[in-house]
Amino acid sequence: MYQGNVGSVARAMKNFGYSDLVLVNPCELEGQARAMSSHARDVLEGARIASTLEEAVKGADLLIGTTGVSSLKTGEHIRLPLYTVKELKEKLKGHSGTIAVLFGREDNGFRNDELKKFDMLITVPTSEIYPIMNLSHAVAIVLYELSELEGGSNPLAEGFDLQLLYGHLDELLEEIDYPAHKKDKTSLMLRRIFGRAGLTPREVQTLRGIIRKSERKMRLASEAEALQKAEDSESIEKFI
Repeated sequence: MYQGNVGSVARAMKNFGYSDLVLVNPCELEGQARAMSSHARDVLEGARIASTLEEAVKGADLLIGTTGVSSLKTGEHIRLPLYTVKELKEKLKGHSGTIAVLFGREDNGFRNDELKKFDMLITVPTSEIYPIMNLSHAVAIVLYELSELEGGSNPLAEGFDLQLLYGHLDELLEEIDYPAHKKDKTSLMLRRIFGRAGLTPREVQTLRGIIRKSERKMRLASEAEALQKAEDSESIEKFI
């Protein structure tokens, strides 16, 4: 929203060795942004501009959202579970893949519908008196904590395949007539479970295979039941 913050984010990124900056519908990036970026003007000028959140994270395998506000109720999974950046770092150790760390708007952060799209959520522990940080300060702390993280040999499943898995899970909930009022919350809970699990490509394909086979079995059982009912009905009519 503010030029100075965008420039300061670019500077923090270069401080800790990062350069892949994506901005969603940013403000005009002029003199103040360039001034605050200082010697990180190359990061600022090389930033990719996206018009939607979906466009911004295209190609990422894992979406990590940031929030300064936690859920008040444990039953609400929109902002749960929350991890510190150190805990995230431990979870990512040994993995390889493309990870997107997302920061919300300076005034209102992320909307609930946006938070639901993230695989994991992190927060920076702050004073309860004033928990919301300046955007560039939050970026600096997160990138500092992650700066020594090295890629490993355990590949993360591609984001595209994860989305297919989540879609199959939603279809399965439909197939089993899962209660409509619980469906969205359960779908989000499953996404967060699998998001923090750091699934490998083979694990995702195995899960999708199990779901497909389950759906096939249920359809066959349903078709067999319908056929039996039709035959029983026909027999009754003949008897009458």
